[in-house]
Amino acid sequence: MNTGIALLAFAYVLSQFFRAFLAVLSPFLATDIAATPEDLAFASGLWFITFAAMQPPIGWALDTIGPRRTAATLLLLGGGGGAAVFALATAPVHVSIAMALIGIGCAPVLMASYYIFALDHPPARFAFLAALMVGVGTLGNIVASYPTTFAAETMGWRAALWGLSALSAATAAGIWIAVRDPVKEAEAQKGSFLEVLRIRALWFIFPLMLVSYAEVGALRGLWIGPYLTEVFSAEPRLIGQATLAMGIAMVIGPMAYSPLDRLFGTRKWVIAVGSLGMLLATIGMILIADNNVLWVIVLMCAIGFFGSTYPAIMAHGRSLLPRHLVGRGVTMLNLCSIGGVGIAQFATGRIYDATTPAEWVAEPFVAILTLFAVALVVGLGIYLFAKDTKPDST
Repeated sequence: MNTGIALLAFAYVLSQFFRAFLAVLSPFLATDIAATPEDLAFASGLWFITFAAMQPPIGWALDTIGPRRTAATLLLLGGGGGAAVFALATAPVHVSIAMALIGIGCAPVLMASYYIFALDHPPARFAFLAALMVGVGTLGNIVASYPTTFAAETMGWRAALWGLSALSAATAAGIWIAVRDPVKEAEAQKGSFLEVLRIRALWFIFPLMLVSYAEVGALRGLWIGPYLTEVFSAEPRLIGQATLAMGIAMVIGPMAYSPLDRLFGTRKWVIAVGSLGMLLATIGMILIADNNVLWVIVLMCAIGFFGSTYPAIMAHGRSLLPRHLVGRGVTMLNLCSIGGVGIAQFATGRIYDATTPAEWVAEPFVAILTLFAVALVVGLGIYLFAKDTKPDST
């Protein structure tokens, strides 16, 4: 791993942190600026929606301008600038604006590294490198758990956000200096997103990409905090410890999936079985919604582990893309993944608002989990008709 890739990996750590830290800060933001769970669901949804909306222009930029300038410029303006706006927030609307900016800043970093992996490394190595990047980046989920709670309790959340603004800007400067663009494909200028959409095999992958990360991202990025607070009266420290445990599961998950396609000679069925595991864990949470906080946290960790199929699905999609459409293709897949989380955050925020107050304290969260279970059944059902590809054939 050279310096440029290491800096992109660190930028992805920041990206994972920013998408998950609202869950931990929710008690502090509720006290300081009167932010409700619905406010934070909306702000988190904006992060994912702006992130997703940036994928088409980023795909074009990767194929034409290159990953160095694309990632560095957006991370500086969006990541650094958005964190600064967050640090100055005095109302929930300011948090929403900040999260939208941060979503723009984080949007290119993982795709920039995937673009480099796809063009500078053998195709058969893509799944491992993709999983490694996600595994390293998901350390941001760990930092966005108990350590963030500790920082908010000691130095204050505003000071922490100012530090994150400076760190984002410094990382962007390092990417500009250290990242080296791959040699451009001669046909990349001629490629288009319509060409990607004409690859019919991808249409069986898009739905699962849309729903698989939606639950993991929404639960870890926001709902784990309100869930444990309202159903079990959990203190901030327990919320931090629970998010830490789920974050660790999300670090282990991608690396556990990484060798399985080679071991079993199939990409499709590894992903399908893992998605089934996530579905069963979700159903388990619905069944014991308010019974035992320890078992609920264990099932949240299971969702984080089994739901870590993102690199595996991305590798499946990548295996169906011609070389000159790699930038546009991987960003199209990423648009589905991140867009799914954004839609889920908006939808679950509305569900929470519609079911609150409730006679049964767990009712809003059971309704949210039921939505995720139904969506996963649909996405997995369509994916079962997808064309399988073997790692040694690409």
